[in-house]
Amino acid sequence: MINRVILIGRLTKDPDLKYTSSGAAVGSFNLAVNRQFTNANGDREADFINCVIWRKSAENFANFTHKGSLVGIDGRLQTRNYENKQGQRIYVTEVVVDNFSLLEKRASDNSNANQTQAGSNQTQSKPTDPFEGKGQAVDISDDDLPF
Repeated sequence: MINRVILIGRLTKDPDLKYTSSGAAVGSFNLAVNRQFTNANGDREADFINCVIWRKSAENFANFTHKGSLVGIDGRLQTRNYENKQGQRIYVTEVVVDNFSLLEKRASDNSNANQTQAGSNQTQSKPTDPFEGKGQAVDISDDDLPF
């Protein structure tokens, strides 16, 4: 059996990081994932997918992402249910995240790079290409080839 979910989307708000009574970090967030097709009006719709992430990964995710961040996640689909205060049975389907990837540079990284370049009078030399041959033939004998 296979239960694998891979998604790329944007966070609809900052991740919500909490801790269980035993001290385990748990983060929850909503991921907006565009659909591959447009509707009758020509607009692209999105699905909003509930996700949960645990422990150190949850802390890292909360520290490095924010509303609008483009992320890739890898996990599994899980359903659970509970009874609310009114006695109704509530069913929840969510992605339990095993791994995530940040798919954009952080805004602060980009601004620091721009400040460093603007404040520096040093010119960075472009590395030379050792294979730049100006169209000259390379002399290799058949004995030098490994195949």
